[in-house]
Amino acid sequence: MKIKKPPHILVIHLKRFKYIEQLGRYKKLSYRVVFPLELKLSNTVEDADSEYSLFAVVVHVGSGPNHGHYVSLVKSHNHWLFFDDENVEMIDESAVQTFFGSAQEYSSNTDHGYILFYESLCANKS
Repeated sequence: MKIKKPPHILVIHLKRFKYIEQLGRYKKLSYRVVFPLELKLSNTVEDADSEYSLFAVVVHVGSGPNHGHYVSLVKSHNHWLFFDDENVEMIDESAVQTFFGSAQEYSSNTDHGYILFYESLCANKS
């Protein structure tokens, strides 16, 4: 499958919840998903790589799908900002890595990247 026309804004939704038949309910998946700050799409009809830069992340904070809180990270004017309701603070770019998820299935860290927003680096997109 090839992408006919790469979008200017690429939104990637990570599957963080799974229905567990034996439990009869959804469970949060806390697996580590390392998402890059820069992304290349190479499977396009034009056979040219489309390059993207991460500019926002929606983060789910909590241990289950029926409760929790959402916060966001947004890159603005080359600075990363952390939004939590009315609180906004500047963070280092390296802090984005703390939202990859956990290497262990059971971890005290429940802050996981959920929706990723990438912007095309190609200036002449139409």
